[in-house]
Amino acid sequence: MKDLVIFDLDGTLLYTLEDLKDSVNCCMSHYGYPQRTLDEICSFVGNGVKQLVKLSLPEDITEDKFDTCYEFFKTHYAAHCCDKTKPYDGIIEVLKCLKTEGKKIAIVSNKFHDAAVEVCEHYFKGLYDMVVGESETVRRKPHPDGIFKILETFGIEKKHAIMFGDSEVDFKTSANAGIDFVAVLWGFRDEKFLRANGITSMIHNTNDIISIVNNN
Repeated sequence: MKDLVIFDLDGTLLYTLEDLKDSVNCCMSHYGYPQRTLDEICSFVGNGVKQLVKLSLPEDITEDKFDTCYEFFKTHYAAHCCDKTKPYDGIIEVLKCLKTEGKKIAIVSNKFHDAAVEVCEHYFKGLYDMVVGESETVRRKPHPDGIFKILETFGIEKKHAIMFGDSEVDFKTSANAGIDFVAVLWGFRDEKFLRANGITSMIHNTNDIISIVNNN
């Protein structure tokens, strides 16, 4: 049985691709670059928004131009990050159930910390205990800083914690932190890709989260 349940955010708790795509393409349009498809955006996410913007822009872009585009994207996304984003089916019910059972619920994201907090408060207010995003003191995943901070805050041993995420980045993060990991198959990476990256524990349904937490 686990006492602490750690979730990735984008692709695990929230479907965020449409808003990310819209902000990327608003930036592309503003600066005269080609539009990106939803599939392209899906393949670019997982390592933070800076990497998303970098992969979306032409390879030969100058550093100064990148910085300008990156700031444009951040400003647009901050204003529109909740336009089309929504929790995956069943997630709200799962979080409520975990809270009722007395589990600690934490969210670790490669969004910047303030943005992660804002999004979590918008969609999951009262349903989690802690959220950690990238900051000056917490490096983005796959560095385990966020997980270590969560474990320390709650005083919970690694063996009593588990992480759910949708990507190879989440898998590496949990491995680096030394906690159990289960991949979710409703997110941004498919089963074939996850297996190719060494992941063997996966679930298809949000309801499976409860049984895994209580039987491991």
